[in-house]
Amino acid sequence: MITATALAGLPEVERGADLAALIVGATEGDLTLGAGDVLVIAHKAVSKAEGRVRALADVAPGEPARRLAHEHGKDPRHVQVILDESREVIRAVRGVLICVTHHGFTCANAGVDASNAAAPDTVIMLPEDPDASARALRGRLHALTGVRPGVVITDSFGRAWRLGQCDVAIGCAGISPLDDWRGRSDRAGRELHATVLAAADELAAAADLVRTKDGGQPVVLVRGAGRYVTADDGPGAVALIRPADADLFR
Repeated sequence: MITATALAGLPEVERGADLAALIVGATEGDLTLGAGDVLVIAHKAVSKAEGRVRALADVAPGEPARRLAHEHGKDPRHVQVILDESREVIRAVRGVLICVTHHGFTCANAGVDASNAAAPDTVIMLPEDPDASARALRGRLHALTGVRPGVVITDSFGRAWRLGQCDVAIGCAGISPLDDWRGRSDRAGRELHATVLAAADELAAAADLVRTKDGGQPVVLVRGAGRYVTADDGPGAVALIRPADADLFR
């Protein structure tokens, strides 16, 4: 059985906050961290702690940002931050910029978002290196508790062929991000040739079901998924990024 519990009582995360210590403070009693546990953390808590927040008043938009903003009805300062966070803009349509971030993620607006920003006229960016953030959090949690839980850092991504957003892993540590079943057999004994489960993404999506977007619950404790937890930090969520030469749709 897999259970997911949103942690209550976390304060608004500010720059420089010891996020691991805040999480430990919220995991007491029945929620005390144990072996095989997984912490699924919305990236905005991580980004805020790491200072990945920009005030739009401090942003000077260039000509490309002003042009895109005019064409798509966006704030040119916001667009400039999106461009700063992008390796490539693949498409701009109906007010959305589909970008490849410097991490290699393909997503709307390079993950730059104003929702849940503590101050007005500010935007929150993705962590500079989400896998490194996950490793650092895992190490700090171990120092505080003696336990090495799996850590998954998430963001909400849209899907090109389906409505709605779904949380996915943008960083992880101590988790096997992919569960490769190729070469095994199905129930009928047929060999599986293409089945690779995106375990880290599935943990991210499951965790998002138990928290509300406006409830101030950025951290979810998942139990029962210990088969995906590893002793070492593992390859991180970068292992989930499809190489450009294998991308079937670009």
